[in-house]
Amino acid sequence: MKRQLGLLLRGAGMGAADAVPGVSGGTIAFITGIYEELLLTVRRFGPSAFVAWRRGGLRGLATHLNLGFLLPLLAGIAASLISVAHLVVWLMADQPLLLNGFFFGLVAASALVVSRHPADWRFWHLLPLAVGLLLAQLLPSLMPLIGSLGSPELVLVAGGALAISAMLLPGVSGSFLLLTMGLYGQVMEAIRGFELGTIALFGGGCLIGVFAFSRLLCWLLERFHAATLQLLVGFILGSLPVLWPWRELVSYQLSPDGQMIPLDYRYLTPSAFTEVTGEPAQLVAAVALMLAGAALVWGIGRTQNGDHSAALGGRHEDKEEGSDA
Repeated sequence: MKRQLGLLLRGAGMGAADAVPGVSGGTIAFITGIYEELLLTVRRFGPSAFVAWRRGGLRGLATHLNLGFLLPLLAGIAASLISVAHLVVWLMADQPLLLNGFFFGLVAASALVVSRHPADWRFWHLLPLAVGLLLAQLLPSLMPLIGSLGSPELVLVAGGALAISAMLLPGVSGSFLLLTMGLYGQVMEAIRGFELGTIALFGGGCLIGVFAFSRLLCWLLERFHAATLQLLVGFILGSLPVLWPWRELVSYQLSPDGQMIPLDYRYLTPSAFTEVTGEPAQLVAAVALMLAGAALVWGIGRTQNGDHSAALGGRHEDKEEGSDA
C-alpha cells in the first residue's frame, strides 16, 4: 500500500510538471527513481504480452505488464492533469515569474542529479551532452511545421505522438512543444471540458509515440547507458532558458486559432527586467522558490536508492524475457 501511495504521488508530480510549458514529467520520473522502470514497463506492451497471457492468464498478464506499478502512476498523472489544469492556467496568467522560478530551481538541480549517475564517464560523453543541448534548442523551432500537415485530426495525432515522446525525455517539455505547435490551449481545454473526440485523437497519438519512443530509449540505455544519461543531461540543461523568470518575449507567431506561439526571448537580470517591463522582479520570492525547487530535488534524490535498484532489476528481467518485449 505504501508503494502504491508513493507511485500515486509521483504520478501527480509528473502530471503537474507536464501541465507547465517548459517542464518535463520525465524529469520528475527520473529524480524520483522510477524513470527506467517506467520505460521498461511501457516496452512490455507488445507481442510478449500475448505470450504472458497465454501462459499465465490475466494474473500472468498483470504481472508481465507491471500493473501494480503502472496503474497507480497513471491514476496520479490523470488526477493531477485534471486538477492542476485549472491551477496552472491561473498561475501562468497571474504569477508566471514565481512559477518559473520554482521550476527553474527544480530542473537545474535535476541536471546535477542526472549527471552524477554515470560511474564510467568518459571524455567523449561530452558529444551526446552537446547533442542534447542542441536538440533541446532546435525542437521548439521545428514544431510549428506540424501545422502544415493540413488535417486538424492528423495534427492532433502527430502532436500527441511528439508531445508524449518529449514527456519521456527529462528536460524536454511536451507542454512547451504543444505550445509551439499551437495545440496547448486546445488540448488543455479539451481535458478540462472532457471533449472526448479531441482527447481520443490526441490520446491515440500519445499511444503511438509512447510505444515507439520507449523502445528506442530502452535500447539506448541498455547499450549506451552512460552516454544516454549525458544526452538526457543535455536535454535538461537546454530547457533551462525557457524557465528563466526574468525574460522578455521578442519574437512570436500566431497559430491558426489565434494562440500566441513564443519563438524567441531576451533574457534579463532582475533589475533590467523591472526597467524594461515596469513590473516588480520579485527577486526574494523567486530566489526562495528556486531554492525550494532545488531542495525538493535533492531531498527526493537522497531517498530513491531502493527504487533505482528496482528499476535495474526490472531491466534484468526484461533482458531475460528476450527481444519479443
